[in-house]
Amino acid sequence: MNRLKTIFFGTPALSVPYLEAVNQLTDLQSVVTQADKPRGRGMEILPCPVKVRATQLGIRTYSPDKLKDIFEDIKNTPFELGVAVAFGKIFRPDFLALPKLGIINVHFSLLPLLRGAAPVQRALMEGFTKTGVSVFWIRPGLDDGPLLLQKEIPISPEDNAMTLFDKLVPLGLDALKEAVALLAGGKLPETAQAGEPTFAPMLEKEEAFLRPHDLTATQLHNRVRGLACGPKPKIPFTHKGKTEWVQVLQTRIAPLESQWEKAPCGAVLAVERGRGILVKCKESVLWLCALQPAGKKPMDGVSFANGRALKINEQVFTDND
Repeated sequence: MNRLKTIFFGTPALSVPYLEAVNQLTDLQSVVTQADKPRGRGMEILPCPVKVRATQLGIRTYSPDKLKDIFEDIKNTPFELGVAVAFGKIFRPDFLALPKLGIINVHFSLLPLLRGAAPVQRALMEGFTKTGVSVFWIRPGLDDGPLLLQKEIPISPEDNAMTLFDKLVPLGLDALKEAVALLAGGKLPETAQAGEPTFAPMLEKEEAFLRPHDLTATQLHNRVRGLACGPKPKIPFTHKGKTEWVQVLQTRIAPLESQWEKAPCGAVLAVERGRGILVKCKESVLWLCALQPAGKKPMDGVSFANGRALKINEQVFTDND
């Protein structure tokens, strides 16, 4: 079977297994990543994970501020196919036209659902029960190119963004291997995306502030699941005249019993070992199973409640906006 000449486009650690797969499956000519940026606590200018791995593999790597800066270099590179995974830059039409076959992308949703930068987190935040990966041909629009293939998996009620990524990355590798085999065999499948598109924009910091009076228990629970990767989810805690934002690590949905229907939002309804703190939300209730106050270690909900001597019916999970 023909070994395609390729260029790989990717940036974060998520992309590294795909770089390694493309290196094994094809004749990889070059790697393109985003430019070196300040990273870590010291904000030292460092290369991204894909560049680090590509350098270890001895592959020529470009890290331009703008793709136009390397256009001539890529134009003069003999390659048939581009492969992009979490690259983070938009390709201009003239760049897309360089390889004979085009540029494909591995995207972590069932397109046209959840086009954009944060499909895994948004799937959880929106309460999806299934998702998958799509390998598609990149076009000038946002994730709207024709499909090569898709693979689907269910989302478990226990999944958060980290566990879902752990499932989707190997699924995407299987899909990429299948796609490369098809292309190397001379098959060029293109299926138009069907259905109404939805979008998955980057996560905003404000989305991590979870106010029980604004969110139902299900909405708050799904935010916590989705924000396991991204800005850390926090709930307001007002006690003894002081408000702090406490990170929420784990929650669990609970049935709403009649005696809690008229309780104020943010009130402590129960504290139970093995469950945590039961809190009234908008129209419903939720267990706060694990929390982490600023500057302290993670703790279960009961330890948090005992350390602050919380009382039943005390309205503490609010910032009094």
